[in-house]
Amino acid sequence: MNYKVTVLGLGAMGLPMATRLATQLTVHGFDIAEPRLRLANEAGVRTFSSAREAAEGADALLLAVRNGEQLDDVLFGENGVASALLPGAVVILGSTVGTEAIPATVARLAEFGVSLVDAPLSGGPKRAGDGDLLIVVGAEPQALEAARPVLELLASTLTVVGDKPGDGQALKTVNQLLCGIHIAAAAEAMALADALGLDQAKTLAALEAGAAGSFMLSNRGPRILEAYTENGAEVLSRLDIFVKDMGIVGKATRAAGLAAPVAAAAEQLYLLGQAQGLASADDSAVIKVIAPTKRTPSSRKPGG
Repeated sequence: MNYKVTVLGLGAMGLPMATRLATQLTVHGFDIAEPRLRLANEAGVRTFSSAREAAEGADALLLAVRNGEQLDDVLFGENGVASALLPGAVVILGSTVGTEAIPATVARLAEFGVSLVDAPLSGGPKRAGDGDLLIVVGAEPQALEAARPVLELLASTLTVVGDKPGDGQALKTVNQLLCGIHIAAAAEAMALADALGLDQAKTLAALEAGAAGSFMLSNRGPRILEAYTENGAEVLSRLDIFVKDMGIVGKATRAAGLAAPVAAAAEQLYLLGQAQGLASADDSAVIKVIAPTKRTPSSRKPGG
């Protein structure tokens, strides 16, 4: 297919997505880290020395940014790429940035004849590489069709939730409320199992098989059990991502006049983790906020 997509950011999610897209599309990429550029080249992605060079002439630009401020800088800052895109191109926003940043982004992109496809995604690096992501989309129909070659290669579940940008962010905010709570609850459960003298691995296996099972328990549970090892769990999703995302949830619930006490409690755990130096650790390290150290058999009470 004669379709060119540029992926900006070749990190834990960006590189497997670019690799997946390169199986059928022409993929350009950029990252500030030289090792990531080498890996991308090996995967069939043509890399460039600047984001603007990578974006020139692209049919679609796939962005994974941290927040609304970074989105604005990447597109419209001093070295912004929006002006390098051709009229008719689409910017596919795969990040969770909240709804607030979307209207201004749409308006500014329209000045260049470019549309925004609001498509926050979830699933992790392995699922990104396998084309097994969940992607929720808010976009005008014409823009959605222009982005389909990218979206359909990356997603096993593609849900169009509305016909305007911002709808995808709204649904992803609801998704992150649940994910943030589920991770915190899984950590709390595993900490309790340890405090009661149970084998955590056996406990996890039993919970997964019953009514308490969930995707997040099965996905994060093994990493929660690695939190106390020397290097901790492999970082697949940083703890401070949920500081950001639960902050977005909090803003949304307050704006809606909705009480969300469970989400607020989970947010405090991630904030405490960040304050304790766990910001760059895997989000499974939130168990160390609940139980700073893992108990040993000798530290448990008799009969525990």
